[in-house]
Amino acid sequence: MLRILAFFLIVLAAGLGFAWLADNPGSVSLVWQGQEVGTSFTVFVILELALVVAAAFAFWLVRGFFKAPDRVSRFFSNRRRDKGYRALSAGMIAAGAGDALIARRMTKQAEKLLVNRREPMLRFLDAQTALIEGDHARARSIFETLESDPETRLVGLRGLFLEAERLGDREAARNYAERAVRIAPHVPWAGGAVLDLKAAQGDYDGALAILEAQRDSRLVDKAESRRLRAVLLTGKALELADADPTGAKTAAREAQKLAPELVPAAVVAAKAMIRLGDAKGATKALETAWKAEPHPELAALYIHVRPGDGVAERLKRARALAALQPGHVESHLAVAHAALDAREFELARTEALAAADKGPRESVYLLLADIEDGETGNEALVRQWMSRALHAPKDPSWSAEGAPGAQWLPVSPTTGRLDAFQWSTPKATAPSAAPGGDPMRVITDHYPRSAESAPAAGRPVAPSSTSSDARPVIVAPLVAGSETDRREMPAGV
Repeated sequence: MLRILAFFLIVLAAGLGFAWLADNPGSVSLVWQGQEVGTSFTVFVILELALVVAAAFAFWLVRGFFKAPDRVSRFFSNRRRDKGYRALSAGMIAAGAGDALIARRMTKQAEKLLVNRREPMLRFLDAQTALIEGDHARARSIFETLESDPETRLVGLRGLFLEAERLGDREAARNYAERAVRIAPHVPWAGGAVLDLKAAQGDYDGALAILEAQRDSRLVDKAESRRLRAVLLTGKALELADADPTGAKTAAREAQKLAPELVPAAVVAAKAMIRLGDAKGATKALETAWKAEPHPELAALYIHVRPGDGVAERLKRARALAALQPGHVESHLAVAHAALDAREFELARTEALAAADKGPRESVYLLLADIEDGETGNEALVRQWMSRALHAPKDPSWSAEGAPGAQWLPVSPTTGRLDAFQWSTPKATAPSAAPGGDPMRVITDHYPRSAESAPAAGRPVAPSSTSSDARPVIVAPLVAGSETDRREMPAGV
């Protein structure tokens, strides 16, 4: 727009100038070697302008003539460079696709075409190609060269960091990541790597400081920041649990407030408070966690929060805890275990069967076997429960990235990733039917949960014809070897 306006202004000025000359005519005469030449002033001005344009054009021609060789050389150099960059681009695409053959070919072609072989992209392509080819020594050498150049230091550090992680050298990986953070604190991979590495080495205060900086820089959102802070505080509490129960309690309680669903935070907080003699506080912490996420570790600690309590008191506490999450499988199991300890077998069986309906798994059937063994010692039914346990899904457990763990840890022991542990059921094949019929059907027929909920498709039960006090008899299949062993068992054993 400004250029168009300037053009019109120039044209207007020229028009006004020539109009003024037309309104003010004059003459110009030139005497040279006795000859006099005269013309109007307007023609003289036009000739002067034409002379200036001709002189400028002649200067441009002479200048272009002398610069022609340089321009020709530059043309071919630019053409060669363009070919080199096209080869470099093709090589990067091939490296990204994992085609080592094409990537190496394009790398060599780019090296020939590009005069400056210190081109950063060319060295980076060479390193990536070496990684695809499996030549890690060459790749590390190139990354070290890139790291020595201020312009490419960050990419070199990332390459060296990844190589250190591949070799399992966490100390070197941490060193590279910390150097990268000092150069570019906004880079997510460097901050995340330092965070994970500090947590893996037990430097929870340093990890918390880095997390705080990342949150202030908005590299992590608020929800993720709260979760990671809770995990780090729980790890710190675990480390302080033996030496500093007060510090462990403070860290774990803050973690529980940040992430109420984080079971280990509540467990550590409760254990610390129990050691400090604050059973009431431990009870409250466990109840809060139970409302958010029922868990067997919470139930076990809650029931035994006062070591001096008897079995009746523990059963009472189990019922109180189950009332906070009625109908949950963990609530049924908590009451069943406490009832078994109190030798209230009917209650234990009722709760265990309810748990089997809600979430059938190995420990439920083993518990039922313990109940049967404790009450009657009936080996037949105990064997049936044990058989059922063999074919049942496994119990949930702590695992990090598919690898089972004996207990929760803030960092994965295999990869070093923060907050990798999850409470989940191990993958297993579908349970197969036991030979000789379905033992679960036999046992549920044998012990109906209530008169109204008696099995609709149970085994035949016949009253005794000899005595009114005799119990009914059930004909049920038992698991014995590879064939069905039909025996008569008194109902209610």
